[in-house]
Amino acid sequence: MYANARYSKTIQHSIFTIVTKQTTMNQNDLYKLRLELSVKAKNGIDFIVAAIIVWSVISFIWTLSFSDYDKSVLTFIVGGPMLPLAFLLSKVLKTTWTVKGNPLEPLGLWLNFAQLFYFPMLVFVLIMKPEYFILCYVIITGAHFFPYAWYYKTKAFAVMAGIISIGSMAIALAVQAENLYLIPLFMVGSLLVLAVWLLLDFKKNKREYDQHARS
Repeated sequence: MYANARYSKTIQHSIFTIVTKQTTMNQNDLYKLRLELSVKAKNGIDFIVAAIIVWSVISFIWTLSFSDYDKSVLTFIVGGPMLPLAFLLSKVLKTTWTVKGNPLEPLGLWLNFAQLFYFPMLVFVLIMKPEYFILCYVIITGAHFFPYAWYYKTKAFAVMAGIISIGSMAIALAVQAENLYLIPLFMVGSLLVLAVWLLLDFKKNKREYDQHARS
């Protein structure tokens, strides 16, 4: 009986050791996979530059003397070319959309599509309170950046998600209705800061990625 108990403890210890080593290995592999995404996709900089262009146009729209409803509809329309514009910029910036062999790559698409489930709220605001549409749109767009901080291994997305969401709300509370264009303009400024930050983090991650490749 004592021998059986000792044998059982030995097995448990062996299993624990294997699981611990496997977990450590998986964590190391996961780290390298995230590093690869950051370097090859350049932290999604093509999407951010496309967003800067789109939100610049949206800022102009909200300076026009149209009704809030009409400006909100135009905002929806202007957001349409975002994906093809990002694709074109990926060719210019030499970023990789599909990182073959990286099992984390499809997660980026799922994270991007997640914001679509917030759109019913946008439609509700458009119908009921169109003057708040631009605020909701900015908050949804900014907040959806947050998980990309883990995905691309950069704190930039997490920090700017908070700044965009809280900052846009603060502006909405402080300005008059005729100055709501300041909200999308604030978004443009935030995206510019984000783009520079992502570029700096890309360079840092690339150095680390190259070191791993040489080792």
